[in-house]
Order: sequence, then structure tokens, then C-alpha cells
Amino acid sequence: METEVLSLADRPDLLGPVREMPDSWPEFVRHDPVGDAHYDRIPVEFPEYVLFARDGHGQVVAHAYSVPFALHADGPGTLPARGWDEVLVRAFAGRRAGVRPDTVSAISIVVAPHAQGLGLSGRMLSAMREGARAKGFTEVVAPVRPSAKHREPRTPIEEYAHRVREDGLPYDPWLRVHVRAGASIDRVAPASMTVAGSLAQWRGWTGLPFDTRGDVEVPGALVPVRCEPERDHAVYVEPNVWMRHPL
Repeated sequence: METEVLSLADRPDLLGPVREMPDSWPEFVRHDPVGDAHYDRIPVEFPEYVLFARDGHGQVVAHAYSVPFALHADGPGTLPARGWDEVLVRAFAGRRAGVRPDTVSAISIVVAPHAQGLGLSGRMLSAMREGARAKGFTEVVAPVRPSAKHREPRTPIEEYAHRVREDGLPYDPWLRVHVRAGASIDRVAPASMTVAGSLAQWRGWTGLPFDTRGDVEVPGALVPVRCEPERDHAVYVEPNVWMRHPL
């Protein structure tokens, strides 16, 4: 597929098509309160950190969101256990307080369903790295959601993240793309995203009954969802894998 990659800062008129591009996210991940409060602000407040790809017909087929944040301001630059959620909070809090960012974090790379399997995710990752380098940053970090982990929801994330193939590359396809681009695994973010809701909400998000106490395996979830019917409550705490990309 012939595509061109552009920055939303250069084409603000395409904000609508970027936001409206179809994706394949599981419904429940859209209900993380931190993401709900911050994600849609990224293309408005950080348009220079939003890239998108258009095909030969001008249709948006992929986009990549990232944010600048201060990783080293208060210490040695340890990547946070709360991963995705924490980076979003730090990026917008730092912007509000006028804190100078020193690192770029990937937030999402999304490819339209009809364009998946064509190498666009790797191309968008490379464009994100190049964009950060051009802005003077020396590192991109990424709280990565391993793309095949949902097939093994009960496998510990620490075990899964470090599983490799015979060629030494990660077993997981999305982790493998990052390593091929020059990244290395830093650590696990055990609570990168948290989604909590009533049982009625979880039934609506997943179509599952959510009527039995214990761990519920949900399609698309990297780990089981904890269900407590006596409290009318279920919670999903998603682990991610922190990757570091030196530039």
C-alpha cells in the first residue's frame, strides 16, 4: 500500500479524519478513566506529536500518538509502574506547570482494520522515532501492549515479556517490531491501565454474564478481569511492557 506519513501539526484540517479512523480496540479499554480524560486531548494540545498515514486515495489508514514528558526531572528516570496512565498524567501536568520535557513516550499506534498486516505499524513507529529525534530528544519510551498476550491471559506478564524465539527475538509480534526498530525491554508496568465498572457495564462492554465471583477471561484482555458480584463490581488491571528506544 502506497502511503504518506504526515504530522497533524502540518495538517490540522485532518483532525477529524484522524479521530474518526476505525480501529480494533476492545470496547472495555475505552473506559479507562485516565485515558478517557486525556487521550482525545493529545491531537489538540500536542499535534506535533501526532502522526498519521494516508493511502493513495487520501484516506487515513494509521496514526501514531505520543507525548513529551519529564522522565528525569525527579530522579534517575525510572519508568513508572503505572505505565500508560502515569505518562498521560505526567505529560499534561507538566505542560500545565511549564516543566521542560526530556523524553517522548509512545501512547498508541493504531492501524485501520482493513490496512493491518501491511507493515504500517512498524512504519509509524519508525516515523515516531524520527520525529522525536528531529525535536532534539535522545530517547523514546513505550508502554507496549503485547499484541498476542490476550491469547494467554493467565500467563504471568514477566514470563511472557521475556519469552524469545529461536532467533533470540521476542515471541510477541509487537514486542518484536520494537526490538527490530532498536528498542530493548526495560521492565514490566504491572498496572499500566485500570478499568473498573459495575457488572452491568462489563456485561455491556463484553457481552459476558459477569455473574460469578473470580477471574473472568475476556476477549482482548491481557489478564483476567476480577469479578465480585456481591459488590456489583469488576476491575481490570492491564500490564504493559516498557520498551526503551535510544535515538
